[in-house]
Amino acid sequence: MKESEIVSVISRKLVPYILIFGLYLISYGHLSPGGGFQGGVVLASGIILLALARGTDSAQKLFPERNLRIVEAKAFFLFLFMGIGGLVAGGYFLQNFLPLGKAGEVPSAGFIFFLNLIIGLKVSAGISLICFYLLKGE
Repeated sequence: MKESEIVSVISRKLVPYILIFGLYLISYGHLSPGGGFQGGVVLASGIILLALARGTDSAQKLFPERNLRIVEAKAFFLFLFMGIGGLVAGGYFLQNFLPLGKAGEVPSAGFIFFLNLIIGLKVSAGISLICFYLLKGE
């Protein structure tokens, strides 16, 4: 595939904004439409755009495959521990065990904010890894 200078420059300028928007979706998903899955997909799309425009080797220098695997595994176990936390608190799996605040305030959703962060990391790392594996087979 022939590398285009225009695509390379535009992708370098656009990727930080895509990553920031993904983090925004993850962090405000408990107050507005969005959340962990949607934000994770947007984060992964920024990484994929970088890999498509600059090549997988260049993208893996910024986002190493080994680190993505570690993030995905740790996010899975954090999700599992959050679910078990509900059981330990005397409820059911993934029951909220943190105090609730007033509606519309940032700490109002209990542990949903943390759950969105964990899911966002898991989804972004997983989709990025899948695309890295697929792009290596060109």
